[in-house]
Amino acid sequence: MLMTLIQKEIMHHILSVRFVALLLMCLLLVPLTLSINYRRYSQNLVDYQESIKREQTEAEENPPNAQDPNAEVSKFFLKPTPLSVFANGLEDALPTYLGMTRNGVRQGSAGVSQASVAYVLGNLDFLFIVGTVFSLLALLFTFDAVAGEREAGTLRINLSNSLPRDVFLWSKLIGGYIVFVVPFLVSFLLGLLLITWQGFPLGEFKIALPVLGLTLISLLYIGVFFAIGVFISTYLDNAKTALIVAFTFWVFAVLIVPRGAFVVAKLVAPTRTEQAVYMEKTALRNNLSKDKDEKIRKKMTETFAGNEGVFIRSDDKRIDKLKKPINEEFRQEFQNQTGKIDRDYQREKTQQERVGETLSRIAPTASLSYIAINLTQTGKLKRDGYFQTGERYYSQLDDTYFSEVSDDVLTQMTQLTARMNDSSESETDKIPLPPTLTEPSLSDTLRRSAVDVFLLGFFAIAFTAIAFLKFFRSDI
Repeated sequence: MLMTLIQKEIMHHILSVRFVALLLMCLLLVPLTLSINYRRYSQNLVDYQESIKREQTEAEENPPNAQDPNAEVSKFFLKPTPLSVFANGLEDALPTYLGMTRNGVRQGSAGVSQASVAYVLGNLDFLFIVGTVFSLLALLFTFDAVAGEREAGTLRINLSNSLPRDVFLWSKLIGGYIVFVVPFLVSFLLGLLLITWQGFPLGEFKIALPVLGLTLISLLYIGVFFAIGVFISTYLDNAKTALIVAFTFWVFAVLIVPRGAFVVAKLVAPTRTEQAVYMEKTALRNNLSKDKDEKIRKKMTETFAGNEGVFIRSDDKRIDKLKKPINEEFRQEFQNQTGKIDRDYQREKTQQERVGETLSRIAPTASLSYIAINLTQTGKLKRDGYFQTGERYYSQLDDTYFSEVSDDVLTQMTQLTARMNDSSESETDKIPLPPTLTEPSLSDTLRRSAVDVFLLGFFAIAFTAIAFLKFFRSDI
C-alpha cells in the first residue's frame, strides 16, 4: 500500500507546474554556477602564482629594508582552495597576504576590497542554491501536502478507507522527497562532470570525499525543510494560509536569523578593529623605543663620562656590548606587550563570534553553512590556520632576522656598512621563506562539524515527529 501511494504522489508532483520549475532551476543553476565558480577559482590561482613571482622579483631587485619598523620584509600569500567552487565562504574576506614587519603582522587587502558593487548582492554558489533556493522549493512542495487535501475534501475520503494515517503521511514525505532530490542529484552530477572536464581535480581523494560529504549534508538539509513543510501543513486547514506561514518561516529561518544573530553578537560582545590594534602596537614600539634610547644614553653617559666625542670612534665593540642587553630587554618587552594585545583582541573576536554562531544555529541554514565551509576549507578552519601560520612565520622571522635589527641610528649605519662590505650573502637570503599553509585534516573537519550535523538531524526528526503526532490527533 505504501509503495502504491508513493507512486501516486510521485506522479502528482511530476505532472505539476512546481516540478517544471524545480527541473529548470536544477538544470540551469547548478551546472552553470559550478562552471562559473571554477573559472573564478582558476583566475584566482593564476593571480596567486603571479603575486608570488612578482614578490620574488621585487625582493631580488630591491632588498627589504628592515630598519623601517613598518616595512614589509616578506609576504605570506593565501592560496585559493579548489573546493571554493562549491562554497566561497570566507575566501574573499580573508586578506590576500600577511605582511611581516617589525611592528607585527600587517594584513594585505582582502579580495572584497576590490569587488564590484555586485558583491553586496551576495555570492551565487552551490551553498547559496541549496541553502536559499532549494529550501524555498522544498516548502513549496510540501505546504499543501495535508492542508490541500483537507481543504479539497479528499483527506476525509482517503482516511475513511482502511488507510493508516502514518502510511498516508509517509507517502507524502517520501514521494515528494524522491521527486525533489532526483533532479537535484542529476543536475549536480552534470555540474561535476562539467567542471571535471574543465580541469577540476575531482579524482583526488581529498577533493572527492568533501564533495560526497557536501552532497549528503545537502540531502539532509532538504529533508529538514520537507519535514518543516509537512509540519506546517498538518497544523493548518487552508492551503493559502499554509503557504503564507511557510514563506514567513522561510524568510526568518533563511534570511533573517543567520544574519541577525551576528548583529546581536556585535551589540552583546563588541570588539576593536584590526587597524586599531595595529596602531596600538605601533604606538607601543614608539614609546618603548624612547625609553630604550633614554636608557642607552644614560648608560653611555655613565660609562664614558668625560670622553664624549671620542668613544664613538675608538670603542665600537664596547658600545655594542653596552647596548646589547638593553636592546634585548626592549625586544622582550615589546614581544610580551604585543602578545598581550593580540591575545586580548583574539579573545574579544572569539567571544563575539561564538555568541553569533550560537544564536544563528537556531536556524538550520546556519548549520548547513558551517558544515559546507568546513568541508570546502573556506571557513574558520582555513582562516584560523592561515593566521596561525602567519604568526608562526613572524615568530621565526623575529628570532632569526628582526632580533638582529636595531633602532639605534649609529648601529644601523654600522650594520649597513657591514652589509655593503660583505657580498657573500644578500639581505634577501637572510629572510626565511614563507611556509606552506597546511590544510585542515578530515578528522578536525568532522569534529568541528559534528554539532551542526547533529542539529540538522535533530531538526529533521523533531519536525517529522511533531507532524505525525499532530496528524494522528487531528479530527479529520
